[in-house]
Amino acid sequence: MNIIEAKAVLDKKGFLDVAVDPSLDLFAEIEKLKKETNAIILAHYYQEADIQDLADYIGDSLGLAQQAATTDADVIVFAGVHFMAETAKILNPTKKVLLPDLNAGCSLADSAPAAAFKKFREDHPDHIVISYINCTAEVKALSDIICTSGNVEKIIESLPKDQKIIFAPDRNLGAYVNKLTGRNMLLWDGSCQVHEIFSLEKILSLKKQHPEALLLAHPECEEIILKEADFIGSTTQILKYATNSPAREFIVATEAGILHQMEKDSPDKVFIPAPPSNACACNDCPYMKLNTLEKLYLCMKYQLPEIKMDESLRLAAKKPIDKMMEISRKAGLIK
Repeated sequence: MNIIEAKAVLDKKGFLDVAVDPSLDLFAEIEKLKKETNAIILAHYYQEADIQDLADYIGDSLGLAQQAATTDADVIVFAGVHFMAETAKILNPTKKVLLPDLNAGCSLADSAPAAAFKKFREDHPDHIVISYINCTAEVKALSDIICTSGNVEKIIESLPKDQKIIFAPDRNLGAYVNKLTGRNMLLWDGSCQVHEIFSLEKILSLKKQHPEALLLAHPECEEIILKEADFIGSTTQILKYATNSPAREFIVATEAGILHQMEKDSPDKVFIPAPPSNACACNDCPYMKLNTLEKLYLCMKYQLPEIKMDESLRLAAKKPIDKMMEISRKAGLIK
């Protein structure tokens, strides 16, 4: 297949729907392609285990943004979702940014359409906008500061107490931060479909079966889950807590992909995914799991799909990210 044929396939599917020779050692082929193209693979903790094991860096949104901002690679292959690859492009206009599947979106980002959010902001002109990094480039461009679940508290604390704030798009994270900081931020009504499926009843039942287990929860979870949690934090914070804790069992209320790293870091501990309310559901993000080892290989081989962005949008979206980085450095969260 040549590049023209590859683009034709991509136009129809959003990814390269091409058969991969089953005899290929994809791990070896991907390593070879990394060297040939001077590429770096950045992967979120929610990716499948094989992709995490291949990645040059695995992290949460803050760590991934930092890596994207400082890499000297010519090609950034983002094993994550669309808004993450967009962020990498915002920070690296001259580099090629690839995403294995353009359909790897985000229910939280989708919950804040830019046009509706623009009107919401215009209706509250005395508020500044702090947006969670899980949003589109267009919403970033409408924001004053970007944050992640790992730095949101420091971001809020850097602002005057009387500053009126719109927080978007995650209402659960916003409500949690309001309680944490004593603020009364105006919350956009958005949420992550994965973090809202956990069943409190089933979690409490699990705790009875595992009385020594600690419940670790991401702040995107609903308040009824957070009230029962022994620890609340970002994916990286959850991972570090589990590694350093003397406890031996943990119930984990976030996307199940993180369990791979938890088990690698602490093979002597037991990690139990928090159960969803619907017996037919699972706590895997359907968007994160669209990326596969085969799609990663094809993406690197054909250098498609590529993330592209209008320069005026990129510059507007970069300003609030730069502000986040500045505050995070001052707070000692990043170097």
